[in-house]
Amino acid sequence: MAEHIKTDICVIGGGSGGLSVAAGAAQMGAQTVLVEGHKMGGDCLNYGCVPSKALLAAAERAHIGASNKPFGVAATRPKVDFAAVMAHVRETIEAIEPVDSVERFSGLGVRVIEETGKFIDRKTLKAGKMTITAKRFVIATGSVAAVPNIRGLKSVPYLTNETIFTLTRQPKHLLIIGGGPIGAEMAQAFCRLGSAVTVLEADKVLGREDQELSAHVKSQLIADGVTLVEGTRIAAVSHKGTKTTVKLKNGEEISGDALLVAAGRAPNLAALNLAKAGVAVSDEGQPHIKVDKRLRSSNKKIFAIGDVNGGPQFTHAAGYQAGLVIRNILFFLPAKVNFAALPRVTYTNPELASVGLSESAAREKFAAIKVLRWPFEENDRARAERDMRGMVKVITTRNGRILGASIVGKGAGDLLAPWTMALAQGLPISAMAGVIAPYPTRGEASKRAAGDYYTPTLFGPRTRKIVGLLSLLRR
Repeated sequence: MAEHIKTDICVIGGGSGGLSVAAGAAQMGAQTVLVEGHKMGGDCLNYGCVPSKALLAAAERAHIGASNKPFGVAATRPKVDFAAVMAHVRETIEAIEPVDSVERFSGLGVRVIEETGKFIDRKTLKAGKMTITAKRFVIATGSVAAVPNIRGLKSVPYLTNETIFTLTRQPKHLLIIGGGPIGAEMAQAFCRLGSAVTVLEADKVLGREDQELSAHVKSQLIADGVTLVEGTRIAAVSHKGTKTTVKLKNGEEISGDALLVAAGRAPNLAALNLAKAGVAVSDEGQPHIKVDKRLRSSNKKIFAIGDVNGGPQFTHAAGYQAGLVIRNILFFLPAKVNFAALPRVTYTNPELASVGLSESAAREKFAAIKVLRWPFEENDRARAERDMRGMVKVITTRNGRILGASIVGKGAGDLLAPWTMALAQGLPISAMAGVIAPYPTRGEASKRAAGDYYTPTLFGPRTRKIVGLLSLLRR
């Protein structure tokens, strides 16, 4: 039986951003409807952040025995049970699922409709047999794997992030199209679990990151056994029997028994019928919903957050935008998006984490900058752990304003947090240099990098003269 629902807020999409809006709005007293036609928890829980980190954790366990010998521990490589590894991935998802479940959100006061939603006019959404009229809509439908236009690809049985975690048989040779964070993470995970892996990248692997730091990650991938093919173009893909073959434009052919497409993401717009809602879509790059600084679409009663609006494709970016939307809708506060202090992490080992401007971006924007570095080779904790890969790299203006920070090394994502706060709060480099860091920790490297700003002055000739003069006056 058809039903018409009137509500304050209707959220379309039950991923991280949509769930944050729905939970926050309902608990603050707004009538809230959530429409989700697939899986609660969205991409992050089911196909992205959670399963990939669970797989990487298993791969680390498989790899760690090889580095035991310097510690006086027998170097042994454990036997990998791939089916059990994938069961671990599923169990991790299942452990988190209750937090994102229909039952939990219903308990918070959200009405959850498990149907795909599409607009039928500027203020009405149809979901199954129901129609919903809301004072405000929030579109949070996320993104899907982008499929590049390669001859033969659509007729080949390829994997994406939505299917790779359902594998029950370990690939003998995994081919990966795309050398971004997803491609790099999956390359390392499968290689350390025992698969041969080849990454095919049109430009540079992790090309959007600081190349000085990404070089450490690429070096480790190669040491693990991953084959990196950079600056290549794919002419065609074919499949015969159990073998998939990628033919490069230079004539070379590379074959494997599994193919992962990790060549970017495309906003998930197909089912929404946005034209009926008066919502404009950008045709620049991947089609996405155009929004203003307050995350409103061309229909000012419809907001769009997360991957669907063409912004940074991170779970934490969607969560941040969810908070802004709640302020804009419920409290009429003109909260505007600002990604200047948005952190990003590639969860390979070593991890690569960044916030703010890279060195190259800073040089394009500022006439003069200072580049501060502190290698983990100079960090006592890293030496004790015999893992001295990487460094802390910080970019400042000449007068000490922090522009960006990047870290490559063990636990880089966690080590980045103080730099993210410093950038968000506009703290000068002196604030970081003055931190009392516990010894011995990797966090000391950040303090040392910050202190490097003062080294030329503090230990220069002028300081020596001042100290000499003061010593003459001291009795």
